[in-house]
Amino acid sequence: MFLGYRLKELRERKGLSQEKLGKLTGVTKVSVCGYELGKKTPSVPQLEKIANVLDVTTDYLLGRDMGESYIGENEREYHYMISKEEAKTLFELRKRKELYYRLLQDPRRTFDLIEIKLNK
Repeated sequence: MFLGYRLKELRERKGLSQEKLGKLTGVTKVSVCGYELGKKTPSVPQLEKIANVLDVTTDYLLGRDMGESYIGENEREYHYMISKEEAKTLFELRKRKELYYRLLQDPRRTFDLIEIKLNK
C-alpha cells in the first residue's frame, strides 16, 4: 500500500514522530500508526492536511505519481506507467538473475512458488 509506505518515509525524512505528525494534522499517534500500517485510512480532508504538512500532493501519497517509460513491441509503442517503488523492486529483481529469468519464463508459476514459500 503506497499510502502507509510513503507516509512513514516522508514523516521520517522530515524528522517527525508519529505523535508530532498527529498533532500537526489533528489526529492521534495511534491514527498515524494505523495509516502507516494500512489498518486505517484517513478521510479526504485528513489526507489533504497530511499532504500539506509533508509538502507533497495527495496523489503522491496515494501512489498516483507514476513515472513514464515506453516499451516497443511489434513496432508499436505502448505507454507504460511504473511507480518509483515498482522501479526499485524491478532493479532489485534484476540483481537476482536466476529468479529474474524464472519470472520471465513462467511468471504465474514463479509467483505461486514465492507465495507458497512466504505462507509457510
